[in-house]
Amino acid sequence: MAKKFTSCFLLTSLSFFLMFCNQSPSSERVQERDSLPTSTAPQSKTEDAVTIAEQSEPDTLKGSLKAVAMGKIGSVNLQINYHSPAVRNRVVWGGLVPYDQVWVTGAHSATSLQTDGPIILGGKKIPAGQYALFTIPGKQEWKVILNKKWEQHLADEYSEKEDVVRLQMQPETSQHQERLRYEIKLEGEKNGSIIMRWEKLTVSIPISI
Repeated sequence: MAKKFTSCFLLTSLSFFLMFCNQSPSSERVQERDSLPTSTAPQSKTEDAVTIAEQSEPDTLKGSLKAVAMGKIGSVNLQINYHSPAVRNRVVWGGLVPYDQVWVTGAHSATSLQTDGPIILGGKKIPAGQYALFTIPGKQEWKVILNKKWEQHLADEYSEKEDVVRLQMQPETSQHQERLRYEIKLEGEKNGSIIMRWEKLTVSIPISI
């Protein structure tokens, strides 16, 4: 009788053990699924992206580097993803970058601006999100454009109808910058600028929150 009781006890224990083992992976998968981010906001990939430094000397790297610039103005985080070409002894303004044409202000794909909170650009409130940053360089004046369609190749699919805001800016002469560089600069508690520098020109785009 004792042997039968022991056998039943062992079988029952083994059954519970097997049930527990079968259920554990499912529980883990549920926990993993529940721990995933629920946000569906577009996110730019920054893998392998570099931060472009101030650089007055030519470099030996060919092509346009995948680059990123990040900063914070007040409580709002800003991120710019772009490709950074080099001057490499070429004529940039009016040559490599034609005047009076829409430019991605970078290379390959449209430069994108991502913000996790509302910002004010050109007196207009811009909701949190991701946008394309285009410019139209001119000899004396530039147009800076924020466009809804942030993911596009060069300016092939650019449409003025998708523009969120347009600003007229005057570039400034500056020290030579070999590779196109973006910087997000804080200028007070709730004010700042997106600064684009390349060759011997600087364009500063004021932003506030």
